[in-house]
Amino acid sequence: MLTNKGVTALNNRNKRSDPDNDLYRAILTLETPEECYHFFVDLCTVSELKAMEQRFEVAKLLNQGLIYNDILEKTGASSATISRVNRSLNYGTDAYREVFHKLEDARK
Repeated sequence: MLTNKGVTALNNRNKRSDPDNDLYRAILTLETPEECYHFFVDLCTVSELKAMEQRFEVAKLLNQGLIYNDILEKTGASSATISRVNRSLNYGTDAYREVFHKLEDARK
């Protein structure tokens, strides 16, 4: 269930987005990283998948406190991509940080 903040952020980006869309429900049914990977390979183009992977890596590095130049060197992401991800981390729905906490808890 998305928070009001999350729904507002989505609605501001694209008026047609629906947090109850079957796509999001389908993702929640996936049980393993391999299952998830196969679903996204079928759903996305190679470029789309690589872009999402890169944005997630940028988010992790920003969350760790790295600066733009170091992130650009490590990921090859453009400054525009780094800036967009940074904006999401600071003014978005907090979803990146929630996921980072869940991943950290799962590693323990």
